[in-house]
Amino acid sequence: MDEFLDKIAPYNLWNGNTLPIGFLRASYTESLMRFTGNRLVKVLTGQRRVGKSYLMRQVAMELIGSGVSPENTLFINRELSVFDFIQTNDDLDQLVGAYMARFRPTGKIYVFIDEVQEIGGWEKTVNSMSQDYTKDIEVFISGSNSKLLSGELASLLSGRYVEFAIYPLSFSEYVSANNLEVSRASFLAYMNDGGLPELLNLPERSIRQRYVEGLRDSIMLKDIVKRYAIKDVGLLENLFAYIINNASNLISVSGIVNYLKSRGSRCSYDTISSYISHLQDAFLVHKSERFNIAGKELLAGNFKLYANDQAYHNYLFPTVRFGMGYVLENVVYMELLRKGYSVNTGIIKDKEIDFVAEKDGNRIYLQVAYQIGDEETARREYSSLEDVSGVGEKYLVTLDDFPLPTFNGIRHIQAWMLPDEL
Repeated sequence: MDEFLDKIAPYNLWNGNTLPIGFLRASYTESLMRFTGNRLVKVLTGQRRVGKSYLMRQVAMELIGSGVSPENTLFINRELSVFDFIQTNDDLDQLVGAYMARFRPTGKIYVFIDEVQEIGGWEKTVNSMSQDYTKDIEVFISGSNSKLLSGELASLLSGRYVEFAIYPLSFSEYVSANNLEVSRASFLAYMNDGGLPELLNLPERSIRQRYVEGLRDSIMLKDIVKRYAIKDVGLLENLFAYIINNASNLISVSGIVNYLKSRGSRCSYDTISSYISHLQDAFLVHKSERFNIAGKELLAGNFKLYANDQAYHNYLFPTVRFGMGYVLENVVYMELLRKGYSVNTGIIKDKEIDFVAEKDGNRIYLQVAYQIGDEETARREYSSLEDVSGVGEKYLVTLDDFPLPTFNGIRHIQAWMLPDEL
């Protein structure tokens, strides 16, 4: 195993080597750094190519800046072919052992394992490294599947880990990366460009489109088709297209089945339900259940699905009619997730409230509209929120040029100001 250390040296910080760290995502690195200095396993989850690898490098650089020796860090990126020799937890054990034998690091060791789910039985080694008190090792892992913590690791560690959900760039990160001011114009640019980090380096729209196409195909192949042995790849692709082009709309599994059958696809309720779960597991889409506000219960049947980033619609299906209001709703939903809210679609007196969001025991209600152009639109958008009683801030989020006065306790927030409000 010792010979493999030379092969992976260019991907580590040893011997004065440097690694690209990308755009600094301070909100994530600050959160991660607050949890260092203990034996909790730091788990970064999120879609492929949202920057998990860069974030782990940024954390490593923060640690080195605080006095940690570069030789006290070990990077393993299972997504790269040079690390293909690590197939099982035994291989991982041997590599860590060879690293320690060569460098003989003193003090704490920081082990970073990217796309850890590609290593068979990884849970055993991660648990052992983090809990073995004869060694001082702090472990960071990343994965591109939401089921990462649903199996043996969760049982083995039983609470001795902390999870960080990583998403595409927020609007705040977008304006920072592009040196823009917070404004309606920059928010519209964000809605059009999307927040996938690599798009920052791709100036031409045609190249961006090919990148997003390739990313979608890679995620579907590696995280869905291969993992779940999907046989009807065409059906999966058609389902993804349907979801993206109906993001922000109430839909149902039965409705999707009927639509796809009308287009010549052979599918069943169970198959479509499973495929939707797989798309969620790969972080391509997120589900918002209906929530009965008066009855305080989730409702079966219809639900909404939102894209992990608006780029999937804008670059993959640009000719499909999709109003700006729907894009805005998708963007607001993702911002709520970034801020740590659990989000559902509210139902009250047969009216819909776009978002009922909860965090730390507090609940807020948000209605999203493109613009309030006339009195009828204003009446419609405010009326649902007016029916909500009890504790909880109520917001109307729009792209109007000028802020509107508070109406019956409902605050108007211009969309580009929402991140500071949440």
